[in-house]
Amino acid sequence: MRVVHDPEGAARTLATEVDRAESAFEQSRGLMFRRSIPDDYALVFPFDGPGRRFIHMLFVAFPLDVIWLADGAVQAKKTMHPWRSVGWANADTVLELPAGAAEGVSEGDTIVVE
Repeated sequence: MRVVHDPEGAARTLATEVDRAESAFEQSRGLMFRRSIPDDYALVFPFDGPGRRFIHMLFVAFPLDVIWLADGAVQAKKTMHPWRSVGWANADTVLELPAGAAEGVSEGDTIVVE
């Protein structure tokens, strides 16, 4: 599985090592308690439909780029800092990536989880 950013037909792979947080437990735990993640890693939070999705960094020891998607379109993107950041947006999918991995991603861009 991989995560691909596709702005105007110029596809770029954001992550090739992808995990899905599908259960309520997996989604509530996210990346908490890990010491690090690989540079080409993404954690995907799929939801049944669009809604307000909150992400916090409590017990996350490293910075992340978080992307909120609705129907594959970027709704918001935020670089979040260890232990102290929170963010939210309306989305049906949320992506967590290493900080800097989402550089060049803008609202309205298309991202596909293959």
